[in-house]
Amino acid sequence: MTTAPLLIFGAGAIGSAMAEAAQAAPGGPPVHVVSRRPGAPEGTTAHILDAGDATALEGLAGALPAISGLLITTGTLHTERYAPEKSLKALDPEAMAEVYRVNTILPALIFRHFLPRLPRDRPAFAAALSARVGSISDNALGGWVSYRASKAALNQVIRTFSIELARTHPEARLLGLHPGTVATPLSKPYRGNAPRVFTPAESAALLWRTIEASTPEDSGKLLAWDGQEIAP
Repeated sequence: MTTAPLLIFGAGAIGSAMAEAAQAAPGGPPVHVVSRRPGAPEGTTAHILDAGDATALEGLAGALPAISGLLITTGTLHTERYAPEKSLKALDPEAMAEVYRVNTILPALIFRHFLPRLPRDRPAFAAALSARVGSISDNALGGWVSYRASKAALNQVIRTFSIELARTHPEARLLGLHPGTVATPLSKPYRGNAPRVFTPAESAALLWRTIEASTPEDSGKLLAWDGQEIAP
């Protein structure tokens, strides 16, 4: 019987590192990587599509009737067109809508299609990269309203879907993951004073450790790279 694959969305620095770590694990499932452009790690099965393309996403879901796990590593913080807001005067509704689309709506759509494909009769996981700055109670600095709000909304999506998932997949857990500050193009302009910066491989190893140590009682939570829960 063919082993159901681990499905990873995103072939950026963290997504690729997590795919490579999963491939290196003895006895692990085959790894499938979904990205908008070529760049999935060698040895994985690559699917080139935009998760915002509803038809393509539905087609992939139809081609993968079962998965062993789901990991979403996509996200946006800045582009040439927009950057995190330093004040309320910088708010751009079009940029805010795009950040929300990428960071919240697309993961929700991916969950919609692929959470039902997790196994119902044994432990399984689904997770999405979130961020500590999505915590409302931890916000003492202000700024970055679009990114903060989009990640707070993602955390609520994860919490809400985890309740529904528990009814149909009692051994599964759905997690938000804070990868720490990682040396990636996303964080490069903003990591100057970070107390610790991980390489993608270091962050991937810590995140896999956190996923593997989690239980169904952790479902719906936002967990940091060290396994500690981050308050909503």
